Amino acid sequence: SSKGAMMDNRFATALVIACVLSLISTIYMAASIGTDFWYEYHTLSPAENVSEAGRSIWEEFVSEEADEKTYTDALFRCNGTVGLWRRCITVPKNSHWYSPPETDMTTNCISFSLSDQFMEKYIEPGNHNSGTDLNRTYLWRLQFLLPFVSLGLMCFGALIGLCACACRSLYPAIATGVLHFLAGLCTLGLVGCYVAGIELLHKKLPLPDDVRGEFGWSFCLACVSAPLQFMAAALFIWAARTNRKEFTLLKAYRVA
Repeated sequence: SSKGAMMDNRFATALVIACVLSLISTIYMAASIGTDFWYEYHTLSPAENVSEAGRSIWEEFVSEEADEKTYTDALFRCNGTVGLWRRCITVPKNSHWYSPPETDMTTNCISFSLSDQFMEKYIEPGNHNSGTDLNRTYLWRLQFLLPFVSLGLMCFGALIGLCACACRSLYPAIATGVLHFLAGLCTLGLVGCYVAGIELLHKKLPLPDDVRGEFGWSFCLACVSAPLQFMAAALFIWAARTNRKEFTLLKAYRVA
């Protein structure tokens, strides 16, 4: 019986660690979807350049007609940040012609609408007559859908895990593990699509010389979330399979 208790402790520990990893990766994933720092642009030119044209840039940036080229140019010029749902630029608070150059700067954001998320991307950004760029169009749609699929799979896995606890059986933990593995693949796919999409966009619209671009912390959270999901999946599957094998052996031993 002490051996049985030792086995149970081992599985219980594995499951607790798997649950903690699963919870952390879910929080990271939700935080990365909800924040605007997937990609950041840093403008090295001084702020007065912005204040001269700040009002017109802002009006173009927020208008419903703003095409990809218009808002990307604004992101380049105004220390922009981009999330999966929103894009933000930093502009002077008072963008009037008489305001001094060193005015307070404020960050303003605008959300991508659902139609923006599914809109076609053009071979030449901003030029509707240049034809559809299928690669970029589908990469953008996938980067919008995959995080929700990933979160959905993890929540479904958690439900199965709760059922397993209620039934006092470790076997359903295999299903939880498989769902976490699929969620990890979706998160990896999301990261891959995002990187590819940004690279393709910058080939079409190269960064100006005085602008530096880098992936932000929201992107890093998604990158960390994927290995956590795989580790949780491995622990769930290991605990369920090994426990089942040992249980079968124990039953065979008792019958004998």
